[in-house]
Amino acid sequence: MPRRYWYVILTYIIMQFSGFVFAPLLYFLTPFGLTDITIYWSMFSFVAALFVVLWLMRPDMKSEPQRNASGAGEMIIWSIAGLFMAYAANYLATFIETELFGISIGSENTEMIMDITRTVPAFMIVTAIIAPILEEIIFRKIIFGQLYKRWNFFISALLSSLVFGIIHGEPEHILIYSGIGFVFAFLYVKTKRIIVPIIVHMAMNSISVIVQLALDQEDIEKMMEQMEQMQMILIGG
Repeated sequence: MPRRYWYVILTYIIMQFSGFVFAPLLYFLTPFGLTDITIYWSMFSFVAALFVVLWLMRPDMKSEPQRNASGAGEMIIWSIAGLFMAYAANYLATFIETELFGISIGSENTEMIMDITRTVPAFMIVTAIIAPILEEIIFRKIIFGQLYKRWNFFISALLSSLVFGIIHGEPEHILIYSGIGFVFAFLYVKTKRIIVPIIVHMAMNSISVIVQLALDQEDIEKMMEQMEQMQMILIGG
């Protein structure tokens, strides 16, 4: 694996854990509260990591496209189709989690992100744009891409998707994250363009944020109840 890829992964790891060091330090040095400091440091670290990663990935961005890489029109088609595929994988994984394993619908990670976004609306940029770019470069371009050179698609997608799920800190929803990761890996292989899974990832995150900001907690709970009722109807419960 090229050395710059290791630097990209290291940058991502440092970004993830930098808040444990710098947020408390800034809390003691500034008049801001710990919550505000943590949010603003997270935004800064994501932006800084994006610039570093894009700088490290310059050779890849300047290189010629792979043979048979999708053109603009095909990329648009697969971006739209990929969004539906990702939602289908999300729903199927949710159905399996709730009906076979009894796992409750809902994500603490998503709820935390939405609480942050409601406190600081500018955080939406991190969720909708920066995080998808970083995650697709690391988990699909680098991790999946390197594994795919040695093993078949299923094993490579499975391993990279599991890492993708674990990094989100919700092992109970590993099936959902892995299912979506499989779709993103497929889109990358099918189009040979990392921008396609990035676009789909951005679209999913943006839709999720916009919908939840537009609804209050009571509306969200009603939607959850309706999803559970639909599942009961589908399985004949």
